[in-house]
Amino acid sequence: MSQGPRSRPRVADTDPTRDIAFDIVLGVVEHRRMLETSLEHSPAAKDADARDRAAAHRLAATVLRHMGTAGMVLEPFLKKEPPAPVRVVLLIGVAQLLLLDTPAHAAVGTAVSLARRRGLTPFAGLVNAVLRRVAQAGSGALEGLDQARLDVPPWLWSSWGELARPVAEALGQEAPLDLTLRPGAAGPPDGIILPTGSVRLPAGTRVADLPGYADGAFWVQDAAAALPARLLAVRPGERVADLCAAPGGKTAQLALAGADVTAVEREPGRMARLRENLDRLGLIERVVTVQGDAVAWRPDIPLDAVLLDAPCSATGTARRHPDVLWIKRPRDLAALTAGQDRLLAAARDMLRPGGRLVYAVCSLQPEEGPERVRAAIAMGLEPDPFTLEELAALPEARTPEGWLRTHPGLWAEQGGMDGFFAARFRRR
Repeated sequence: MSQGPRSRPRVADTDPTRDIAFDIVLGVVEHRRMLETSLEHSPAAKDADARDRAAAHRLAATVLRHMGTAGMVLEPFLKKEPPAPVRVVLLIGVAQLLLLDTPAHAAVGTAVSLARRRGLTPFAGLVNAVLRRVAQAGSGALEGLDQARLDVPPWLWSSWGELARPVAEALGQEAPLDLTLRPGAAGPPDGIILPTGSVRLPAGTRVADLPGYADGAFWVQDAAAALPARLLAVRPGERVADLCAAPGGKTAQLALAGADVTAVEREPGRMARLRENLDRLGLIERVVTVQGDAVAWRPDIPLDAVLLDAPCSATGTARRHPDVLWIKRPRDLAALTAGQDRLLAAARDMLRPGGRLVYAVCSLQPEEGPERVRAAIAMGLEPDPFTLEELAALPEARTPEGWLRTHPGLWAEQGGMDGFFAARFRRR
């Protein structure tokens, strides 16, 4: 008795989580778009609900956080490099199999369906065969791999020197949620108070659901990001500028310390976010906001202090934004540091003689740290080192020169922190 032709495996009509994750990862690796930008560009994300978008974000971030390891797992099972979209499907499959504990049949089946939905049907058999072999190998596929080193591009690993290993090991973990409290406000009941005063909650906590959020009792700010504004040590009534101010956490710190703050931000979208945050915190009437280029803006009267959190490579934020590892290139640093020097010179010109400047970047790159200190000194700014007393809560972050250097490997057992460099100067 003859059998009819075999029916083709049914392709899932929709799978928004994996479709969005595919768009995100492909946007990062092929177009060098940031994760959040890729999410907004994803056609699949436009009509997806919040749960699917959140699940896709987590899946894509896991792929990006462990992309070097996942690529090495695939290598023995591939005779030649597949096209970039096919490789993204395979990376998503590996992440599900080995990092997210997705059942093998689901991880393989959804990857094959994803390939077909994305017009990659000629490669569906390859995806099926490779991922089945990965599933058979199981956790053994990870044995002997130096995952920390594989998951950081070689140029970044080399640039981080002795910090490379502790930083890379910390980047493998999802970052917790850190909050800065208004003076006198109570933090969420489950929060852990860190030595620097920030309150820490587990990764994945939804800040908008926390009691006190709508009332402006706190704002999201990594424990390391909260330090530069404190180290500016403003006093009530001082005239202060916060340059490149969005999203506004540092502006809020300065205003709540009693300073007369002007917040300068160039990008309209970021300025809208800054004002929205200040409004929630009840500070919108206490801060002058200026949408404009900080290089060109000047105050009417010379200032007592300036906080410059300059645009940078953002490699210190890779725990939260693993896409940074894969979209930045060494050649990007030249333009970034030139912009930082222009901002340093502008900040100098805003200050009265003896006025203070804190320069900060959320970067681990030496070009955006010590080398900018030397450039600032050449501009006529005088170093004003942070004291042991000022960094008593985090003494390991004080360099021999008196600068601040945090990195994700600090407080590793408590969840780490972002990488920041900061230095303080006075105008001669």
